[in-house]
Amino acid sequence: MKRIYTKYKFHYQTNLTLAIPVVISQLGHTLVHTADSVIVGHFAGTIPLAAVSLVNSIFIVILVIGIGLSSGLTPLIAQESGRKNFKECGRLLANSLLINALTGIILFLLIYYGSLLVIDKMGQSQEVVEQAKPYLGLLGFSIVPLMVFMTFKQFAEGLGFTKQAMMISLWGNVLNICLGIIFVKGLFGIEPMGINGVGWSTLIDRSIMAVVMASYVIRSAHFRIYLKSFALRSISKVRSFKILKIGTPVAMQYTFEVSAFSGAAILIGTIGAIEQAAHQVAINLASMTYMMASGVSAAATIKTGNNFGKEDFLNLRLSAISSYHIILVFMSITALLFAGFNQYLPWIYTSDEAVISIAAQLLIIAGFFQLFDGTQVVGLGILRGLGDVNIPTLITFVAYWIIGIPMGYFLGIYLGWGANGIWYGLTLGLLVSAGLLFTRFHFFSKRLVQLARKV
Repeated sequence: MKRIYTKYKFHYQTNLTLAIPVVISQLGHTLVHTADSVIVGHFAGTIPLAAVSLVNSIFIVILVIGIGLSSGLTPLIAQESGRKNFKECGRLLANSLLINALTGIILFLLIYYGSLLVIDKMGQSQEVVEQAKPYLGLLGFSIVPLMVFMTFKQFAEGLGFTKQAMMISLWGNVLNICLGIIFVKGLFGIEPMGINGVGWSTLIDRSIMAVVMASYVIRSAHFRIYLKSFALRSISKVRSFKILKIGTPVAMQYTFEVSAFSGAAILIGTIGAIEQAAHQVAINLASMTYMMASGVSAAATIKTGNNFGKEDFLNLRLSAISSYHIILVFMSITALLFAGFNQYLPWIYTSDEAVISIAAQLLIIAGFFQLFDGTQVVGLGILRGLGDVNIPTLITFVAYWIIGIPMGYFLGIYLGWGANGIWYGLTLGLLVSAGLLFTRFHFFSKRLVQLARKV
């Protein structure tokens, strides 16, 4: 063990220095919805909490499409920075901002005119649906400023500046929680808004975050050398296609995984509102650890892309393997926490004993799939830094939609194992994804190292 630590010590330190702010920043996306669930669960009740679960299961699929497309910028910035091509970084930022702004508007229209029409046809409780509709509309509008925030966040992080987005996310979440409580309960003379209150708080929070993040990048001296070429004339089909060539498969990767969990939520919703509320509690906790793991993944993308741009393939492989070590240790700790405190963690969200009982069982299962979930998301991040996105996209589709969801339906609905059976299916999908992605990285990186040695 000591020998392994000595070999990877430098990479542990540099990766963690880069990853920790990204982890906290990424966690901020989930904490917005976690705060919404906690506030609604305690101040509004079980039916509104089930409505939050239904909305999040729909909205998260749309959200990750936007996040995935914006992620196409990060490895390109890391690679061009590694090559000292500063002007190209500014040009890529201009193209990314246009793509993401248009994407945000399109996704909002998709939510407003698409999801709101189909939500009645999903076999959910009518009480839940009635409360879900206006909340979904507000969340949909919040994706526009969020995409602007993500553009400047991905640019800064691609250059190794990760702390600023972290601080903005932290303060944004404090604002979201405070406004959410005020709007839901109706404090300081404001009429109680119920579930819509958390929708308004999220929209306001994301709008402010977009303005602050953009202002930081544009005004900071750190980025002046890159922003000299940041202009409308830098927008071109070639650069936009370059970003979309990476961003689109990444969006598909996110969509396949998140839609699998959303599909699971919808399947569980056909069993009952109590089971759906329990799923929302458990998946919220699991989503927090997933987003933290995706922060390690984002750091792995940056380091891999930077080493790939410098053609330093030996350190590329060592850095990537150290990211695997970090995530395995982290996810092992969270798995133990989920298993050891499964009876207590659901109380954060609700005092309904029926919901708590089912959520406690799901947290035991979540403890097991933490390891697979973390490993697969880091694998995707490493391969993304190498520019390898197409085969990993196919792997995620097969793992979740050919294996995970069908097995979840078979075990949970057909065999009658309920919510537990659906989660067992998801766990199997994560295991398959993690194994295949690591295998691909292993052979890909070894070949790069061997080629470098021959040269």
